[in-house]
Amino acid sequence: MNLARLLKHTARRLPGQPGLIHAERQWSWREIDRRVDAMVAALRQLGVAKGERILTHSRNNLQMFESCWVAFRLGCVWVPTNVRLTPGEVAYLGASSQAAVMIYEAGFEGHADAVKAASPGLRHLLCIGAPRPGEHGYEALVDAHLGALPEEAEVLHDDPLWFFYTSGTTGRPKAGVLTHGQMAFVVTNHLADLIPGTTEHDCSIAVAPLSHGAGIHALLNVACGAATVLPPGDRLDVELVWQLIERHRVSNLFTVPTIVKMLVEHPAVDRHDHTSLRYVVYAGAPMYRSDQKRALAKLGPVLVQYFGLGEVTGCITVLPPHMHSADDDDPNAHVGSCGRPRTGMEVAIFDAELRPLPAGQIGEICCRGPAVFAGYHGDPEATARALRGGWFHTGDLGYLDERGLVYITGRESDMYISGGSNVYPREVEEVLLSHPGIEEVAVLGVPDEKWGEIGVAVVVRRAGGEPADEAALLAHLDGKLARYRWPRQVFFWDTLPKSGYGKIAKKDVRRLLIERGELRELSPC
Repeated sequence: MNLARLLKHTARRLPGQPGLIHAERQWSWREIDRRVDAMVAALRQLGVAKGERILTHSRNNLQMFESCWVAFRLGCVWVPTNVRLTPGEVAYLGASSQAAVMIYEAGFEGHADAVKAASPGLRHLLCIGAPRPGEHGYEALVDAHLGALPEEAEVLHDDPLWFFYTSGTTGRPKAGVLTHGQMAFVVTNHLADLIPGTTEHDCSIAVAPLSHGAGIHALLNVACGAATVLPPGDRLDVELVWQLIERHRVSNLFTVPTIVKMLVEHPAVDRHDHTSLRYVVYAGAPMYRSDQKRALAKLGPVLVQYFGLGEVTGCITVLPPHMHSADDDDPNAHVGSCGRPRTGMEVAIFDAELRPLPAGQIGEICCRGPAVFAGYHGDPEATARALRGGWFHTGDLGYLDERGLVYITGRESDMYISGGSNVYPREVEEVLLSHPGIEEVAVLGVPDEKWGEIGVAVVVRRAGGEPADEAALLAHLDGKLARYRWPRQVFFWDTLPKSGYGKIAKKDVRRLLIERGELRELSPC
C-alpha cells in the first residue's frame, strides 16, 4: 500500500472534521486531501516522476504538513530538513539526496540558492510565499489544480518514501532510507505501543519540527483522524503551548526530554487545564530521573518513553505509562530502564565479536525486525557496518535485565576508559542531577597522561536552587559513585549547547572547552 492512502482513507471517513489547526485557522481532512491531490497533479504536469526526491525546508505550517503526503502520493521521496540548518548544510542535503524539487518557505531564499548551486539535477523551486522569477508559487500551483483527481503511484514494499537524515554527530549526515512497507509497520507499531486507543476524538500538538520525530508522530494522528495543532512561530513558547493544550483538549504529543523539562518547570503548567493529556511521548535521549519525577508530579501517569534511532524510526523499546512511577521503591518505577522491546521487534546485546551477552552485561544494543530501514542512500559501506550480522547496530551501550527490559548506559562514543575501567557518563550525570542545585550537566572524557582518560563535568546551576560549587558536587558523589568515576574537574556555564532537536550537543561542549582553554593539566584525586 502507498502510505499516502492513510490520508485518503481519513478524508473519506471524516471529510468535514478538522485535520490541522494553525494559529486561528483550521483545515478539514477533505480540504487537506484535495490540496494534496492538486499539488500532485501540478508536479506531475511539471514532469516530476516516481522515485525523484522532493527537498523541503520550512517551519511547521500547512504546506510542510502536507508536503510529505504529496511526495508519498507521487511515489517520490520526501527529504525534509531541519529549519535551523545553515544554507551550506541544506545544500549538502539537496546535493547528496539528488533532489529534483525543492519546496521552501519565503525567508529562506539563501538556503534555496545554496541548494540550487550545489544540485545540478534540481529542476523546480516552489516557494511557500512570494516566488522569485523562475520559481513557482506553492499556493498558485494548488489553486490552479484544485479538483484534480490524480492517480496514486503504485509502489512496492521496499520503494523508498523518506530520506531520514541522521543528525551528523560524527561526520556528514547520512540519509536513512525509509520505505512504504517499513513505514506501514512503524505507523501500526507506534499506534499499538505509544498512543493506543487514539481516535478522531483525540487531538495532538506538534512542539518539535515536522522534519523528524514529530513528523513521524503526525502520521499516526492522520491515520486515526486526530487533528494536529501547530503552534505559530519556530521557537517554543511554553505559555502558548499550555494555552493550546487547554483550548483544543490535546490528548497526545511527541517531544524530547529537554522540552518536557521546559514544559513542566514553567509556571504556565499550573495555570492551564491539561487533564486531557493521555500520552506525553518523549524520545531522542533518555530522561534523567529527577526530570522524570518532576514531570510525573505535574502531569500524572501520562509519560511514554521510547528508544530508537531514525534508522528504525524509534521502534526499539517502549516504557508505557503504567511502567513509570515517581516512587523509586515502586516495582512499577523501572528506574533507569527505557522499557521492553517493541511489538514485533527483537533486541539483543552483543560484544565486539557479535556474541550475545547474558542479562546484566554491558554491550552494544542491537535490534532487528520490520522497522529497520533499507540502508543509507549512496553509502553501501556505512549500510554494511550498520547491519552487520543481520542486526541494526545502534552505537548505544546498555544491558538487558532478567525480564528483558533494556537499560542504556551511554553512547559507545561517549564511554571513556580511566585507569583501565570503563566509565559511562550518563550514570555520573544521573547522580549529579540529583543535587538540588543542578539544572543540567554534561560529563565527557578527555585525554590524561597518567590515567589514559579522565572525566570533566560541565554544569548549569539551577536558578534559585541550593548553592553548588565543585567541592559541594564532589561531596555529593561521595558514597554514590566509585572515585574513579568522579569528574576530575567541574566547569560552571550559563547554558549548554543544544542540537536542533533539543539534545545537549556534547561535541559542541568539547569544542567550547578547547576553544575557551578551560582544560588544565590534572592531577589524580
